[in-house]
Amino acid sequence: MALLVQKYGGTSVADLDRIRHVAGRVGRALDEGHRVVVVVSAMAGETDKLVGMARALAEFPNQREVDYLLSTGERVTSSLLAIALSDAGHPALSFTGLRAGIRTTGDHTSARIRTIVADEIVQALEEGQVPVVAGFQGVDNK
Repeated sequence: MALLVQKYGGTSVADLDRIRHVAGRVGRALDEGHRVVVVVSAMAGETDKLVGMARALAEFPNQREVDYLLSTGERVTSSLLAIALSDAGHPALSFTGLRAGIRTTGDHTSARIRTIVADEIVQALEEGQVPVVAGFQGVDNK
């Protein structure tokens, strides 16, 4: 039994039908006996929509606030996929970058991962759940 990490970008999770399709792909890997961690992006177009709203309010919006705003897109997708997986009989939990243990530099809009302490992800896997991690997210030490 392998541990698989599957990453799905925005077009792969663009709408509810695509999210159901991804849930099916994850489900097939689980049925083959693999453990799976999934990382998802925001649904196609969501990031551009959010950036557009921020720029409509301010020519140069605060970068911290832009990062915070954009992180909502991945949270939506991770929750929706966890719901679809659970409904298909594969218990799943959505994870923010914080819960996933992703520590980054403090460079807003261009942070880099420093460390990952995946204790909660490992625990979820041990409990037979599929961790669905919101991409784009991490926390710094501040």
